[in-house]
Amino acid sequence: MREVFSSLRVRNYRLFSIGQLVKLVGVWMMFTAQDWLVLDLSGNSPGALGVVTALQFLPVLLLTLFSGKLADRYDKRVLLVIANSVFAVTAIVFAILVASGIVELWHVFLFASLFGIANAVETPVRQAFVSELVEMPLLPNALALSAATFNTARIGGPALAGLALAIFGTGPVFLISTVLAIAPIFTYTSMNVAALYRSNKAVKKGDTKIIDGLRYVWRRHDLLLPIVLMAAVGMIGFNFPVTLASLAKINFNAGPSTFGLLTTALAVGALGGALAGSRRRARPGAYVVLGAALAFSVFEVAVGFAPNFIVAMILLVPTGFFSIYLAQAANHRVQMGVHGEFRGRVMALYVLVFLGTTPIGASLAGWWGERYGVPSSIWVAGLFCLVAGTAALVWQLRVSGDKLSVHGGARPGLTLIRTAPEAPLTSDAPLAEPDAPAGQPLVATSRSSKAAA
Repeated sequence: MREVFSSLRVRNYRLFSIGQLVKLVGVWMMFTAQDWLVLDLSGNSPGALGVVTALQFLPVLLLTLFSGKLADRYDKRVLLVIANSVFAVTAIVFAILVASGIVELWHVFLFASLFGIANAVETPVRQAFVSELVEMPLLPNALALSAATFNTARIGGPALAGLALAIFGTGPVFLISTVLAIAPIFTYTSMNVAALYRSNKAVKKGDTKIIDGLRYVWRRHDLLLPIVLMAAVGMIGFNFPVTLASLAKINFNAGPSTFGLLTTALAVGALGGALAGSRRRARPGAYVVLGAALAFSVFEVAVGFAPNFIVAMILLVPTGFFSIYLAQAANHRVQMGVHGEFRGRVMALYVLVFLGTTPIGASLAGWWGERYGVPSSIWVAGLFCLVAGTAALVWQLRVSGDKLSVHGGARPGLTLIRTAPEAPLTSDAPLAEPDAPAGQPLVATSRSSKAAA
């Protein structure tokens, strides 16, 4: 347990985690209440829910790369204070509007866009800022605990929102969430700036060009593969804010508190996935990312064919586990493989493909759910991710020269035969390709291969 929570011994990271946990509980309460509010205002329309989700993430698509440029040029902590202040003010105005009882559907659309603008700046800067809170050996643990914090909020937020919706109604839930959203402003301003782990290299303003960050990723297959894979999975597979609310209310005739159980089941699994990666000390291999993607895809297909609420809730636990294990492994692989002067722009690209593609996926999920049913929008998404994961596996094998050997017998399984182990990379290393040949081929045992793939 000391290893699992080792990053919390660092005061700045501890403040960061507390602020994020408090804020995210409020955010998930707000989003859960918002989903229910949209369904009430639209007459149970999955399409309207898809539009709201799309509007929340459209600014990510449009502004994230610019935010990454800001992260590499200016003080990340100051940027985070500004972005969280804008988010808090927006949440307060929206909560007053809802509590007054005069809210209409177009109001929800408008504020979803405003929340999206604040998040488009905050998310890539926050992703890059974690590397300044701890030393490089602790970075995987810090990122894993950040994911655990996020998913703890995903468990507590919807559960609290479901209870509050059933007891008090929509307005009080929004009021409570706005109070919680202010927390990061205080924690960021309380940090010890002198204790931040910042690169000694001074980045000139003219050197922070977005195109240079894109070229950097294009030259790096080890970064390009997880980013492209997460673009496909993030766009199509991670649309549970649209599908779960519709599945609960339309297909299972569930109330708001019961709907919260579906989101909570997903979050319980996701928390397990986050903690499973918290002891990681080295950069995860490509096959860890690919194996998690394939496992997530299979379980998402299964959720789409769930015959009732209980089965769906049970299947959402492993789905949540592999969703966050995949996202976390991909994030670790990118974060620990990028040089410090490009971190903001590369993480902005990662956030762009992972979250910025949500407007496309959410709109498609809502449109498909209205025409062909909500369950089919889930299993079709899982099937798409399965095809994408398989294509990424073939791509990795072809580029690396590695091979998969299938064998039967008493202990059937897969053996991964690697042509060259991956060389480690530190954030301050010279700009060079990390995948240099390294002597003897590595042969994985069938047990470790099955665990990875």
